[in-house]
Amino acid sequence: MGSATAFHLADRGLDVLGIERYDVPHEMGSSHGVTRIIRKAQYEDPAYVPLVRRAYDLWRELEDRTGRELLHVTGGIDAGPEDSEVFAGSVRSCEEHGIDHEVLSADELNDRFPGYDLPDHHRAVYQPDGGFLVPEQCIIAHVEAAQAAGAEIRARETVADLASLSDGVRVTTDKGTYEADDVVVTAGAWARKLLPELTELAVPERQVLAWLRPTEPERFEASNFPVFVHAADDGHYYGFPRYDVPSFKFGKFNHFGEEVDPDAMDREPRRGDEEMLRAYARRYFPDGAGPTMRLATCMFTNTPDHHFVLDTLPDDPRITVGAGFSGHGFKFASAVGEVLADLATDGGTDHDIDLFRLDRFDRARDG
Repeated sequence: MGSATAFHLADRGLDVLGIERYDVPHEMGSSHGVTRIIRKAQYEDPAYVPLVRRAYDLWRELEDRTGRELLHVTGGIDAGPEDSEVFAGSVRSCEEHGIDHEVLSADELNDRFPGYDLPDHHRAVYQPDGGFLVPEQCIIAHVEAAQAAGAEIRARETVADLASLSDGVRVTTDKGTYEADDVVVTAGAWARKLLPELTELAVPERQVLAWLRPTEPERFEASNFPVFVHAADDGHYYGFPRYDVPSFKFGKFNHFGEEVDPDAMDREPRRGDEEMLRAYARRYFPDGAGPTMRLATCMFTNTPDHHFVLDTLPDDPRITVGAGFSGHGFKFASAVGEVLADLATDGGTDHDIDLFRLDRFDRARDG
């Protein structure tokens, strides 16, 4: 989100400094792991659809600008029991927004894409526009485009403090102090350490991903295996075809539900992580449950309602926040950068972001 915002601000001719505490890109937060799902149907809430449509357009524009291949179309599956949030919400989203889709029985899905082995009582929404982004390349592309537009990007520099001034903001890091008219905070799992307003609203959670070598590799090639979100008996899972790593990649949303301090998280995958994920693959993707090739940790940063925070702070509109992307945000990054740039420069945006405003939490508390 930060690299996208830096690009959009610089592309408007503004003087932009981007500060990253780790590398560009890095594996310490929520934006690594080779692939990230993108899909037009949004079972979480149909209000996301206009934003993801804009994101598709902006990813393609970024590809044209940088010459990097970022978005791969494989088709996408949202599956589960007929009354599950994933299936029913996806159908609703498609119907409300006229998204091209098919509804498939489990048998139809398994026959068309033999890597899948979903049970008879599950149904699926197939979206031909679904696919995946390559997150590390997306970040590099946004940084390159931002730099080409005049932005200065500094890595290996940690923000220690933000302070409001009478005519702007001051940012203090371990290497210096900077003053600006406005600041945009896209600190991921560290956001609540910088902004007390987010202490209860942007909570980091440990996540683990698995890459298993398929016993039938051709069934998991991108041409034969759409990305998926699946409502299983024990939670929601997501997965990808083989890409870069010679394996079937997948994970469970919210994994074991471990709230963590991002500076003290256990970053080494554990045996229990692998066993839980492998049990899922054996049940629903048996031809993908071969030897483990890779495990990796990352983090979700969850809001109470699992919707994003895109807003300016109520007590200081010079501080704009993008936070709490709750494990489903990366696909939107190109458009979120545009939204945050709008908020920082104009105080508002033409995008409909009512779902993501901070005051929704006040309204929820007040009943």
